[in-house]
Amino acid sequence: MGTELTNPLSAERLLFALPPIFSAFCRFSRQVSASSVDSRPIAANDANVLYPAQLRDLLMRLAVGGLVRAHWSNQIHEEWMLNVVGNYSDISREDVEYTRSQMDRALPDAQVTGHKHLIEDLSLPDPDDNHVLAAAIHTETDYIITFNLEDFPDAKLRTHGVKAIHPDTLMSMLMSSSKEKLLKVVKRHRTSLRKPPLDREEYLEVLKATGLEKTVERLETHRDRL
Repeated sequence: MGTELTNPLSAERLLFALPPIFSAFCRFSRQVSASSVDSRPIAANDANVLYPAQLRDLLMRLAVGGLVRAHWSNQIHEEWMLNVVGNYSDISREDVEYTRSQMDRALPDAQVTGHKHLIEDLSLPDPDDNHVLAAAIHTETDYIITFNLEDFPDAKLRTHGVKAIHPDTLMSMLMSSSKEKLLKVVKRHRTSLRKPPLDREEYLEVLKATGLEKTVERLETHRDRL
């Protein structure tokens, strides 16, 4: 990541609505079939896509729903957590630690360890991002999900079999490969929101503000199923 996270979306205010959702994640994650696990694309989440609460929640649901195999490391966690606490005076370290613990509990296989020895041999434009690529390499990740594509150039990632993609691209891929499952996940996400509840139009506006513009265009044609 390498820079301070300042995503303008104010959905981080919904942080406190997330813990009950993660409890449901923990129950549902045990129901994902082995065949779903085997067919999932593997995605390492950069800190900047875990920073906005709504997007973090949606990415979690994609993973628990069997659409993506998600990964992150302690350092990735630390980056988004520090920025949330630094940018929101009403959110404490204890709050984000709890959210983190629920994420790790819901997806116990997401945590990456044993990759630090790879960092020193990597040379991304921003050295502070090398740990993300190292985690991706160690887990044989297909994609790094990030808003900062320029920080993960193809020339540096290609030899490791990794590609950096925008979260909007990930969602578009899943719309093409697993539309029915994705629509169910998106509906569960929208209807779970309580602080505040969002109707379909408001929900799509939130996704658009998060950077999922192409995704919103495609979801518009399935508005009645959201």
